[in-house]
Amino acid sequence: MATGADRTAFGPMVIVAADQHEARPLIDDPWARRLLPASGRLAAALTKYRPIRRALIAPTEKKIPGLWASMLCRKRYVDDALRAALDEGGIEAVVILGAGFDTRACRLPALAKIPVYEVDLPANIDRKRTALTKALGRVPANLTQVPVDFNTENLADALARHGYLPGRTFFVWEAVTQYLTEDGVRRTFDFLATAAAGSRLVFTFVRKDFLDGTRLYGAEAAYTEFVRKRPLWRFGLAPDRVEAFLAEYGWHEREQAGPEEFTARYLRPAGRDLPVSEIERSVLAEFTG
Repeated sequence: MATGADRTAFGPMVIVAADQHEARPLIDDPWARRLLPASGRLAAALTKYRPIRRALIAPTEKKIPGLWASMLCRKRYVDDALRAALDEGGIEAVVILGAGFDTRACRLPALAKIPVYEVDLPANIDRKRTALTKALGRVPANLTQVPVDFNTENLADALARHGYLPGRTFFVWEAVTQYLTEDGVRRTFDFLATAAAGSRLVFTFVRKDFLDGTRLYGAEAAYTEFVRKRPLWRFGLAPDRVEAFLAEYGWHEREQAGPEEFTARYLRPAGRDLPVSEIERSVLAEFTG
C-alpha cells in the first residue's frame, strides 16, 4: 500500500550524516552516509562546509521549526533507552518497526549478538537491503528484514514467518505512528499486547492538537502539506492521554520526552543552541501485562 510514507526514509539519515561534521555530534554514526543513495551521499559530504550545512537546515526549519534537532534527539533518546535496557540484561531480541535506513544494527556493538528484526514497507526493505549489500557486502548476520504494511498486514504473522520468537523484546517505533490510521496503530498495539513481561518500547507520536489544527506550533507549512493537501499524517495523541492509551494494551509509560527534556539532556551539554520541535514527542514504555 503506497501512501508516500515509503519515500520518507532518507531524510532523517541525511540529517544524521550531516551532523557528523559538527564538533560534538549528537549521534556517532559513521554508517548514515554510506547507506544513502548517491545523491544523499553527495549532500551529506558537502555539509562538511558550514554554510552548506546551514543551507540544508534552513528549509527544514522553515517547514517545522525545531525539526532538525528533534530528529537527532529522538534517535539519541532511542539509543540511550536501548543501551540501558541491554545493560540491565534480559533483552532477547530487538524489533525495529518502520526501520527505514536506521543504522543501529551496524553501529551499536551491543547488538552484534542479539537478533534484530527490521520491519518496514516492502519498497523500503528492498532499498535498505541493496544499500547494506553495497556498503558491507552483505546484510549483517544478526539482522532479519521483514517486509510488511502496518495498515493492512498481520505483524505477528509476518515476524513469525521470519523466525521471530516471542520473548523479552525491545521495540523501536520511531517516526511511524503519524503515517498510520488509528486502526493501523491499534492493530500494531494488539501485537505489542502479546509481548513478554519486561519488554520495552520506545515510540514517537505527533501531537493531536497539531493534527486537528488547534495549535500549529509555527509549523503551518507542514500542516498544510502533510495534513490538509496530502494527508500523510493521520494519527496523533494528546500527551496527557498516552498513559491511558498504553494501559489498554498492558503497557506502562515510564517516561515521555519532548523539547525541554531533549534540550536539557542532549543539546545544552553538547553546547548546541538549537530549537526542538513541539509537535513530536517520544515515549519509553514497559510491558506489564
